Amino acid sequence: MERLNAELQQLLDRLPNVAAIRERLETLASVYPFNDYEFIIAHLLAADALLIDDYQLLRDEYIARNLYLYVFEISAPRGFGETWAQGHLKELVPELVKPTAKIDPRYAGQYDFLLEAGIRIEVKASRAVAFQTDEPLYLKALSSDSTKQFDMNFQQIKPACCDVFIWIGVWRDVIRYWVLASREVEGSKYFSSGQHRGNVGEGQLHLNRDNAVDFARFEARSNTLLSAIREAYIRQQNLTK
Repeated sequence: MERLNAELQQLLDRLPNVAAIRERLETLASVYPFNDYEFIIAHLLAADALLIDDYQLLRDEYIARNLYLYVFEISAPRGFGETWAQGHLKELVPELVKPTAKIDPRYAGQYDFLLEAGIRIEVKASRAVAFQTDEPLYLKALSSDSTKQFDMNFQQIKPACCDVFIWIGVWRDVIRYWVLASREVEGSKYFSSGQHRGNVGEGQLHLNRDNAVDFARFEARSNTLLSAIREAYIRQQNLTK
């Protein structure tokens, strides 16, 4: 958003009536889909300060930088963490199965997916946003090349309830994945147990710019998630011996 705004402001400076336009923007009422950006672009096009081909390029570049901005517009935590994240993962790995008590008689919502031979998988997702601002998520969403700090807090982690964890991190322009054996999460120095008083075996883990390098070996590409899950399960079996 910052880059788009800077580009538009540079073009706006070329207009002879720039002062009047900026004054109008200060009191402009915005109702979707009419907002400041639509107002500025309309004036630039009308004044031939922005040609239609240049507008198309501006638009395409913005979309490329913000492919996943729509994910930040999902306001309900369960809508993001369960509906979107689990649906997204199922599209990438169709072999994943939603568990039921019929498939697993001991199942009571402890984990999110099953994969062949009873590999229990828990999915955690978070979004990279700027700190210390009360703006909506889509306005404080960070791009992957941002130098600003982010803090992805993976909560309600229960290592005893699954074999493999999949973490999904969303930036404006990329989605990243980490696949870890449950024991690897439990043994991490960043894992904090006792997230809620009285909740035995439950904790949380913060993934941020400072410690992300320590989890680099667990990162997987979208097209290697299936093999990464199987490899993590093998590590889990070895760690429990």
